Amino acid sequence: MSTELGLENRNSFTYKWQKKIKEIKESRVSYLFLAPFGLIFFAFVVFPVIMSIGLSFTSYNMLESPVWIGIDNYTRLFLADDVFLIAVKNTFVFAVITGPFSYILSLLLAWMINEFRPKIRSIFTLLFYAPFISGNAFFVWTIFFSGDAYGYLNAFLMDWNIINEPILWLQEPQWILPVVIFVVLWMSFGTAFLVFIAGLQNIDSKLYEAGAIDGIKNRWQELWFITLPSMRPQLMFGAIMAITQSFAASAQAIALAGFPSVDYAARTVVTHLIDYGTVRFEMGYAATIATVLFLTMVITQRVVQNLLNKVGE
Repeated sequence: MSTELGLENRNSFTYKWQKKIKEIKESRVSYLFLAPFGLIFFAFVVFPVIMSIGLSFTSYNMLESPVWIGIDNYTRLFLADDVFLIAVKNTFVFAVITGPFSYILSLLLAWMINEFRPKIRSIFTLLFYAPFISGNAFFVWTIFFSGDAYGYLNAFLMDWNIINEPILWLQEPQWILPVVIFVVLWMSFGTAFLVFIAGLQNIDSKLYEAGAIDGIKNRWQELWFITLPSMRPQLMFGAIMAITQSFAASAQAIALAGFPSVDYAARTVVTHLIDYGTVRFEMGYAATIATVLFLTMVITQRVVQNLLNKVGE
C-alpha cells in the first residue's frame, strides 16, 4: 500500500514541478550563461511568431489599430482567395521536387566527395557551395533563359534545329515554373551540403572496422547501418534547411518571372505573403498566410524527423 502511495506521489504534478525546480536550481549557472541568447531568441523569434498568430485574427493596415475579426481571414484565405490556391499548388510542387531532390543530392554528393583527397575535396566543396554564397547568382540564368534569339538556351536549340523561333521561357506560363524550379534546385546546394561534409569527416573509422567484423558487406550497407545513423544531427539540420528553402522560395521566382508572374505561374505562398504584406499593407491577412505557412512547415518537420529516426533500423 505504501509503495502504491509512493508511486502516486512521484507521478503527481506537484512532485514533477518540485523536481523540475530543483533541477533548475542545480543548473542555474548553465541557465545564466544561456540567458542572453534566450532573451534574444525570444525577442526576435518567439515573440514575432506569437504576435503574427495574434494579428492573423485581426484586420490591420499599419495606420490604424488592429480590429478583432475572429477567423474571417482564415475563411477568406481558404474559401475566397483563388490566387492562394494557385500559390499552394506551386509551393507544393516546389517543396516536393526541390526539397527531397536537393536533400538527397546534397547527401550523395557529400558522400562521394568525402572519398577524395583533402585538396580535391576542398575544390569540389567550394564549387558546389559557391552558388549558395554568391547571393543573387541566380541572375545569370536570366541570360541563359532569355526569351530572344540571343538567349543561350534559345540560341543552342535553334542552332541544333530543335526549335524554329525563340521560346519565351520566362513569359509563357507552361515554362515559368519548371525554369524557376531548376534555378532553385541549382541554388539549394548550400549549408546542408557543407554540414553533410563535416558530419562525414567526424565519423569514427573504428565503426567501419567493427561493422566489417559484424558482417557489413558493401558500401551501401555501410551507408545505411553506420554512416547515416552516425549523422542523425546533421541529417536533421539538413532536412530543416531543405524544408525551409523549398517552402520559402520567393526571391528567385520574383527575379526570374516578375512580380506578379504571368497568370501567377510562379506564385508561391511567400510571394503571396509579400504581396499582401508589403504591397497592399493588409497585415492581418498577411499574418494569416504566415501562420498557415509556419504550421505547415512545423508539421512537415515533425514528419521528416520521425522518418529520420527510422534510419538504420
